[in-house]
Amino acid sequence: MHDPLFHYCLFLADSALILGHRNSEWCGHGPVLEQDIALTNIALDLIGQARNLYQYAASIQGGDATEDTLAYLRDERAYKNCLLVELPNGHWGQTVLRQFFFSTYQYYLFQQLINSTDVQLAAIAEKSLKEVTYHVRWSSEWVIRLGDGTEESKQKMEEAVDNLWSYTGELFVPAAYETPGFGVDLNVVQMQWQQKVAAILDEATLALSQQGWMQKGGKEGTHTEHLGYILAEMQSLQRTYPGARW
Repeated sequence: MHDPLFHYCLFLADSALILGHRNSEWCGHGPVLEQDIALTNIALDLIGQARNLYQYAASIQGGDATEDTLAYLRDERAYKNCLLVELPNGHWGQTVLRQFFFSTYQYYLFQQLINSTDVQLAAIAEKSLKEVTYHVRWSSEWVIRLGDGTEESKQKMEEAVDNLWSYTGELFVPAAYETPGFGVDLNVVQMQWQQKVAAILDEATLALSQQGWMQKGGKEGTHTEHLGYILAEMQSLQRTYPGARW
């Protein structure tokens, strides 16, 4: 299917779903109970966003397409999520920094999408923005806490910045299906994202990475080796028992 809106919905949905799955891997393993629950709730928010977007994408595709077939019955190359969200969790600091980078992107993206000419996209963005506002606040507080914390926590956050930075540029490079824009100017999103990230990293006493070269490919279906392992686990039930229902 060549409808840009369909592929754009998949990009937004896939990115939310894969990060939601990554965050769910922390369930029962967080550093303290309260934060374990907080990150699990963020995972549920992201999966909820993915469901809304998959449902809309399925209505565009028609036929037998459903949110479940789009989530569970596509192969790796059909996924359009950005590379950032499929990276391994690493330590707690790297997980919260990844969340901060992605949630800040979502925040400014959805701020524009609520004015989209596509009514359904605008409605999904408006609902999601309320959740993402909390995600940004929660993750930024942790980035500051760890960056401006102990010598060890600061060192780990510096390593996290270096590990993740080269995967952030892809967010602002439009894929072919983003060309219509749907009311979003990625140049503006990038400028706002950079300002917010610079301010939080400065408060966290962390330096901006000087890496210039950026990874890309996820939006067009070229992924890291990590996505295949995620899908093997996430899709195992549907692949083994097609059409299974609770």
